[in-house]
Amino acid sequence: MTRPKDLNPWDSPRAFYGTELRRHREAAGLSQDELGALVFCSGAYIGQMESATRRPPKEMAKLLDAVLKTDGILTRMCEAMEQASQHAEYFRLAAELEAMASAICEYAPMIVPGLLQTPEYTRALIRASRPFAGEEFIEKSVATRRERAQLLDGPELPEVWFIVHELVLTTAVGGAEVMRTQLAHFIELIEQHRVLVQVIPTAEGPHPLMDGPFRVMDFTDAPPVVYTESAYSGQLLDSPALVASYVKTYDLGRAAALPPKASLQMIQAALEDYAA
Repeated sequence: MTRPKDLNPWDSPRAFYGTELRRHREAAGLSQDELGALVFCSGAYIGQMESATRRPPKEMAKLLDAVLKTDGILTRMCEAMEQASQHAEYFRLAAELEAMASAICEYAPMIVPGLLQTPEYTRALIRASRPFAGEEFIEKSVATRRERAQLLDGPELPEVWFIVHELVLTTAVGGAEVMRTQLAHFIELIEQHRVLVQVIPTAEGPHPLMDGPFRVMDFTDAPPVVYTESAYSGQLLDSPALVASYVKTYDLGRAAALPPKASLQMIQAALEDYAA
């Protein structure tokens, strides 16, 4: 059983949610495992919500309201937390799961993954994709992405593995100076052993990951999930069979990509090209 110690409900909306969930569960005379069985999840997952380390999706909140007979209060609190999030609606839950993952495996076919982006790269990327966006929107997006990147600075660093296509290195987002800074940051993270990176060279031709970007997220006390994303939408997938298919595809991508050492050499060569 995961039992929060001295959780202050006023620390954050999520802490308040966890406190309320625990209060209603105990009032119903249910253990975490018993409540989990009623809403089709593990007792550990209930414990994570009660300890404010995980917020449920809206559909889970609805199930909890129905079982605990809480007249929709948990659902309304969940909606309020979603509205307060800095992330796009389709990415909110994925961002929370990313912060709790024990391992992240991501494929990026065209642009540097968000966790690895420098502010200059992010700014240039958003300006290119949204030419009519205001400065406030752009700077807010940059700040949000930098907040996500703090995941790589924490004491409990997850295992982070990226496969990127060579196009990520050769597409000059923001120009040569921005790319020099970006690739230098890329190299620094690799050399500090904070991330592991493999590159699929253009010369490889067709490869197993050509269907598009995705990430697999593993957790210590919960099943893995997959997140896929397009320009203006994203989807979390938790079907065991589907997740297993993505994991197999990622493993095939690892086999098609250059080994980590050769990949680092390719990134270093790309950096030199931008310095020329």
